[in-house]
Amino acid sequence: MAITLAQAQVNTQDDVAFAVIDDLRRYSWLLDRIVFDDTVNPTGGATLTYAYTRLTTPRTADFRAFNTEYTAKQATRTRYDVDLHPLGGAFTLDRVLRNLGQASTNEMTFQMQQLLTATRQKFQEELINGDTAVDDKGFDGLDKALTDASTEYDPLDNGVTAGYLDWTATTINTQPLAMAALDRLDEMLSGITPSQTGGGDLGMPGALPPGEKALLGNTKSITRIRALARWASLYTADKDDVGRRIERYGDWVLADLGNGQEGSSPIVPIYSADADGGGGGGTITGLTDIYAATFGLDALHGASMAGKPLVETYLPDWTTPGANKSGEVEMGPVAMVLKSTKACGVIRKVKVQ
Repeated sequence: MAITLAQAQVNTQDDVAFAVIDDLRRYSWLLDRIVFDDTVNPTGGATLTYAYTRLTTPRTADFRAFNTEYTAKQATRTRYDVDLHPLGGAFTLDRVLRNLGQASTNEMTFQMQQLLTATRQKFQEELINGDTAVDDKGFDGLDKALTDASTEYDPLDNGVTAGYLDWTATTINTQPLAMAALDRLDEMLSGITPSQTGGGDLGMPGALPPGEKALLGNTKSITRIRALARWASLYTADKDDVGRRIERYGDWVLADLGNGQEGSSPIVPIYSADADGGGGGGTITGLTDIYAATFGLDALHGASMAGKPLVETYLPDWTTPGANKSGEVEMGPVAMVLKSTKACGVIRKVKVQ
């Protein structure tokens, strides 16, 4: 069986755990739309490993002439595995300070809110920038998984001699220019195959429907896509079941992943690069990448442990001796899994400032 955070929230009987999961869902559209395949059991020692095959090259079909044979072609897939690890943190409070002030602003509430914010942001950071060669307690993110994939769209490889796409407001200032810019985005999106399965317990509220998909970026890039979509009359916005404003380019949700845990730089970075590969263009500033992701058990999804709650909260017991007590929030053990490189894509080197 698979589960979403919405379904984990319904299943919990603890008011604090309910509120914690609600916070994770309410303030992260991304976390709310990920389905977790809760099937992982220990494989020996303390290791929790999720093994899977990733479709790397789909096969094609052809017509054949009479009295001839089909040309043999094969789909290719690669064996992958990822180790699951717990995600969260702990805090320590003095019993005298824990309830000073109003309940909504006291130290206990403040520390819990900050820990939940950090947990959300760390998960989103790892989804984009994770690299197990750098930190083996996390998982490989989309930046690494999509490098050299068929759904990685580099402007230099697609007829743009400058090596980057200029989507700044001073450059894209007419409807025809906006439509031409969106043509590039659509080229990348056309190579992506949406999930056909969705995920979660379909008998419960909160199941993920097939075809859920989003454009993931930073504030600058999502602002530019919103502007281009308005030029093309393809921008819509509504509210979901938890009151969030959901913006869309066509049927793609626009998801601003915001800043990382320290708040000083966006999760999807803005960088400088020699975009034309050493030609006459020099170093271009204000570049970023835009990711496209589809969610489901046959696309991008999470992995979690069998028989264990997806999120657990450990509050201090203030009725026992000891002036300082610890509290913890823990998600997982979890990891993210990309079942098919055709399920996600990235458009590189988009100038947004």
